[in-house]
Amino acid sequence: MDVTNSAQDNDRPNNDRPNNDRRSIGPRKPELVMSESLRFAYDTYLSNKVRFLLTALGMMIGTASLVLVVTIGMTGKQYILDQIQGIGANLIYASYAGGGQRITAVALDELTVDDLTAVREQVPAVVAASPFVSLNDRISVGNGKEQDISILGVFPEYSRVRNLVMLAGRFFDTEDSQGRNKVGVVTEKLAVKLFQTPESAVGQVIKLNGLPFTVIGVFKERVETFGQSEVEENTMAIPYSVSRFFLPSNTVRQIYFTVASPDEVNTATAQIKRVLQSRHRPESVYNVENLTPLVNLAEKTANILTVVLLLIAGVVLLVSGIGIMNIMLATVSSRIREIGIRKAVGATRREIRLQFLSEAVLISLSGGVLGIIIGLAIPFSVRFLTAYRIPISGLSAIIAIVVCSLVGILFGTLPAIRAAQLDPVESLRYE
Repeated sequence: MDVTNSAQDNDRPNNDRPNNDRRSIGPRKPELVMSESLRFAYDTYLSNKVRFLLTALGMMIGTASLVLVVTIGMTGKQYILDQIQGIGANLIYASYAGGGQRITAVALDELTVDDLTAVREQVPAVVAASPFVSLNDRISVGNGKEQDISILGVFPEYSRVRNLVMLAGRFFDTEDSQGRNKVGVVTEKLAVKLFQTPESAVGQVIKLNGLPFTVIGVFKERVETFGQSEVEENTMAIPYSVSRFFLPSNTVRQIYFTVASPDEVNTATAQIKRVLQSRHRPESVYNVENLTPLVNLAEKTANILTVVLLLIAGVVLLVSGIGIMNIMLATVSSRIREIGIRKAVGATRREIRLQFLSEAVLISLSGGVLGIIIGLAIPFSVRFLTAYRIPISGLSAIIAIVVCSLVGILFGTLPAIRAAQLDPVESLRYE
C-alpha cells in the first residue's frame, strides 16, 4: 500500500474522497439531516438570543403589518359595501330634474303615484316601491318649547325599501294606509328627545297641524347617514294617504324602488327611466339612479388602499429580509472554524447549506409568529374599544406564515451558499 497516497486521501475533504469510501459510509437519511440542522439552528439561536431577537424584530413589525393589510383588504371592502347597502337593499331612486327651455310657460311635469304604479306593472324586477313627500311642522315638547320636525309621507313598503330598523313598536301597514289612520313612526333621536326612551314613545300622541297622530313605532336607519338622506334627526313618517290632506297636489318629490337581486339593478334602472320618460313630455328630464357608482367607487378606493398598504408592508419585510441576510453573513464569518470542523467530520455542502438556511428561517418565523399574534390582536382589541366589529381572517395568518418562510429562505440562501463553499482546510486554519 502506498503510504503517500493514503495520507493524501486522508487530507481530502469528504466530498473528494473516493466513491468506495462514500459507499461504505452510506447516504444519511433526509429526516436525520433535517432534524440535525434544526437542532444546530436552535442551539445557535439560544446562544445568540439578543442578536437574533433584534433581527427578528423587523420581521415581527413587517408581519404584523401584512396581517393587518390582508385583514383590511379582505374585510374592509365588504364592510364598506355593507354600509352602502344598508342605506337600501338594491335601491333605485327617481326624481324630477326639470324641463327643457321653452318660450311659453308650462306647468311642472313632476312625478306622481301613478308613475309608481306604472313602473310596478311594467318592470317585473321591482319588488317594492314607495314615494315620499316632505312636510315641516312645529310641535310642542313641553315647558312652552317647540321643536321643528320633518314629516315624510310614504307607503308601508318604505320600511323595506330603505332597509329601516324598528327599535320599538311597528311600522304602519297597508290597512293603516287604506284606512287613512292617523298614525306614524318617529326616529330614535326624536323619541328620546320627546319621551326619554323608544319604548315609552309608543302609544304617545303628537299633534301635526292640529291633528292628533299616534306614535306606533320607533325606527332608525340601518347605517348612519349623518343627515344626508331624507331621514333627519327629528323625523316622523306617516302614511302617504294621510299626508295628502296637507298637500296641494298629488305630485311626489321622489320615488324609491328596490329589486330582488343586485344583478338586476342596472337593467331595472334603465327600464324605469324608459317608463317614466314615456309617461311625460319629451323635454322633461328625470334622474333615475342607483348605488352602483358609489359601490364601484368604494371598491376602487378599498383596492387602492390595500395596494398602498401592501407596498408599505413589502418594504418593511424587504428591510427585515436584508437584516436577516446581514446577520447571517456575519454569523458565517464568525463561525468559519466551526464550519471547517463539521466538514472535516463528514458534513456535506448540502448539510451546511441546510443548517444555515434553517437558522435564517427560524429567525424569520420567530418574528413572524410574534407579528401574527400582534396583527390578529389589534382587530380583536378594537371590539372592546369601539362599536365596530372587524372580522379576524385566519387566511391572513396563513399568508403571513408563508411569506415569512419565503423571506427566510430567500435572504438566507446567499449566506448558506457562502458557508457551504468554504474550503475545509482553510477553515480549520482560520483564527
